[in-house]
Amino acid sequence: MATQTAEKKQTATIIARLKKAYPDAHCALDHRTPLQLLIATILSAQCTDVRVNMVTPELFKRFPDAASLAAANITNIEQIIRSTGFYRAKARAIQQTAKLLVERYNGKVPDTMESLTSLSGVGRKTANVVLGNAFGKNVGIVVDTHVGRISRRLGLTRQDNPEKVEQDLMKLVPQKQWALFAHLLIFHGRQVCFARKPDCESCTLADLCPSAFKIAK
Repeated sequence: MATQTAEKKQTATIIARLKKAYPDAHCALDHRTPLQLLIATILSAQCTDVRVNMVTPELFKRFPDAASLAAANITNIEQIIRSTGFYRAKARAIQQTAKLLVERYNGKVPDTMESLTSLSGVGRKTANVVLGNAFGKNVGIVVDTHVGRISRRLGLTRQDNPEKVEQDLMKLVPQKQWALFAHLLIFHGRQVCFARKPDCESCTLADLCPSAFKIAK
């Protein structure tokens, strides 16, 4: 196995190439406020960002702040978010989170990992999304299915557990690029490094990837 210095150098090359390939890599969940991003991220579980972006305009129009979400008839929330799947559980999580925001934080979304993960339906991945994109704080690296899959294919980790993957990546990626790194891998996963049939011939990382051309088509 290469030394960590060599791994860091290779990771830097990976980041540079992906930045060139995806200069506009960004959070795909539409939002204007930390609260909107928090709610959208909760809705994104087992759902595409495109679908979430279809339902959030109506949700945020009807319930523009934590207080209105907390006081809402939960059936109304369920009806709006129904198409995102698991809508009853998501509606409960959204309302419980809104109530906690009102009770503990004057309706505002907190900007620390500890506070965010104390909210209903908010795990480390969701907290990382909010901290990195709403507050510009690189506290950790978002590890979704794309980030985990591509990191393993590139040999940046051998772990399957998202938190262990995150720990491996945090050792290799400069902290100031943690949020961006996740966006780059997510863009790459959606456009080139597909789960079942990766387009290795078009991949800017093929010469660096130990998995290139080895995954069954």
